[in-house]
Amino acid sequence: MYKTENIKLGFRYFKDTFLIFLLILICFSIGIVGYMAIEDFTFLEALYMTVTTISTVGFQEVHPLSDSGRIFTIFLIVSNIGLFFYGVTLIAKFIIEGEFNNFFKHYNVNKKIDKLENHVVVCGYGRTGRQICLELADDNIPFIVVESRENVIEYLKLDNHILFYDGDATEEETLLTVGIKKAKAIITTLPEDPDNVYVVLTARELNPDITIISRASNESSESKLKRAGANSVIMPEKIGGAHMAALVTKPFITDFIANLTGQGSDISLTFEELSLNNISAKFKNKTIRELDIRNRTGANLIGLRLNDGSYKINPSPDTVIDSDAKLILLGSQFQIQEMRKMISEV
Repeated sequence: MYKTENIKLGFRYFKDTFLIFLLILICFSIGIVGYMAIEDFTFLEALYMTVTTISTVGFQEVHPLSDSGRIFTIFLIVSNIGLFFYGVTLIAKFIIEGEFNNFFKHYNVNKKIDKLENHVVVCGYGRTGRQICLELADDNIPFIVVESRENVIEYLKLDNHILFYDGDATEEETLLTVGIKKAKAIITTLPEDPDNVYVVLTARELNPDITIISRASNESSESKLKRAGANSVIMPEKIGGAHMAALVTKPFITDFIANLTGQGSDISLTFEELSLNNISAKFKNKTIRELDIRNRTGANLIGLRLNDGSYKINPSPDTVIDSDAKLILLGSQFQIQEMRKMISEV
């Protein structure tokens, strides 16, 4: 579903509608003018005769027709009945096949796409893409799916909660239409690595600041994707294999991490990255001890991402928090929200 397609559909809708009314107008005009000229009927009488003749209803004639009038009536029926019913067929097609609904549905989807900002573009709705969408939806992060496979498109049409675009993610026009320049991230999970490389190259060119995450099937593709501009390259098979091996070699640690992330129990904890760009003045240049995050919010500060891209894991309580740093927190959604409120307090 995209703007170009909506324009084409709208043009076709306008063209067919115009054709319908033009054909009907021609039919009626010929009949009215003919009866008024040949039989000297009034406009209303000519209109009545034209309607009953073309529609084949066949009520009583307004006045007895002359031979010329009868010949004209035969001509009117033969030459115009096909045009008239063609127009009726087009109207029925719009109603039965849902052309009107499709047009307005496309229009509404395009309005939603135009409003997207700071969203995530997900290219490909396979097994990996579907899981990504579930996670994004759980975190209330706006996203749009780009998919071109017809069977997947039909499946997506059944889910009114997923905003999707029917198009080729490797095409520049597609990425522009889904708002790549306003998006905060793009995740490409296409089955073929060359396609993912092309998407990464195009996305990086269109939006130099966007975060790009790409799926890779082969290890040889990882370096190519990073050279193309991907921030992170994920190999699902490799990660899955490492996780399965860890269940044997380090079962308790794996189970513990699963519990922390809410996968193995009812505990609902999450890792969160929190920027300090808008930190309140009273918290600037304070140490971790002075912030007292654990007692104030319940969240745990487990790391810092410094401005140079390096990390401090389990930082010392005497570490001074730089406003350019990012806090890596562990806690419930409520605790993370309390932390956000705390650092923005006046």
